[in-house]
Amino acid sequence: MSERFTDALGQRFERARDARIVSLVPSITETLVDLGLRGQLVGRTGFCVHPREIVREVAKVGGTKDVKLDAVRALRPTHAIVNVDENEAPTVDALREFVPHVVVTHPNAPSDNLVLYRLLGGIFGRTEAAEALCARLQAELDALRRTDWPVETVLYLIWKDPWMTVAADTYIARTLASVGWRVPHGPGGDAGSARYPRLADIDAEAARVDRLLLSTEPFSFGERHAQQLRARLAGKPVELVDGEWTSWYGSRAIDGLGRLAQLRRSCLRR
Repeated sequence: MSERFTDALGQRFERARDARIVSLVPSITETLVDLGLRGQLVGRTGFCVHPREIVREVAKVGGTKDVKLDAVRALRPTHAIVNVDENEAPTVDALREFVPHVVVTHPNAPSDNLVLYRLLGGIFGRTEAAEALCARLQAELDALRRTDWPVETVLYLIWKDPWMTVAADTYIARTLASVGWRVPHGPGGDAGSARYPRLADIDAEAARVDRLLLSTEPFSFGERHAQQLRARLAGKPVELVDGEWTSWYGSRAIDGLGRLAQLRRSCLRR
């Protein structure tokens, strides 16, 4: 009986032969390359930018939210890799009409990357490379767990006009929690609020937390924005955070966790 591998929707996949892969998730595209699958990768989104010198030679098929289905079809993929948060459900349904295998991913915490590596490595015959990534990630996770991080409540901002943040049931929030940074569930602390809530009153929200974190993506927050908020909020601590450290799962999470820990330690020393 052939071995099968289960994705985030419970769909089961056999090991692929002569795969032609279209990845519609930036962090997955990088992970596929790190698993040694560049030769099978035939399509990517315009946001799939790592590793730059390798993926620049891979055909673009639009963005994560505006996939060009005709461009995907022309590549004759055997597999499309999608994500619950990144890609729209109607797009995924349309892909199923002509792509034989649509693999759905949905990491919800840093440790979920272990399952992700093994899923991709299993389907595409890169189990040894997947286990190597698992060993590196596990070492980072173990190091974080050995540290007694003081808990600090933070407002992690991902957008401006309108201001937007992340709720506690997101991958980003769980990544932040790995270094002791806790986010509120949403405006007013409502556990049932949206996973990426809009903030009607940034001053009131900032007053509820110990520190603000400005992500460099999807909105390109920079030092100018940090300085403006520090002035507006009477010296409330405001830090810039590389969004790839907190929101990119897959292989980039390994380095991201380490860099996030370095930032947290630098904040504790001030």
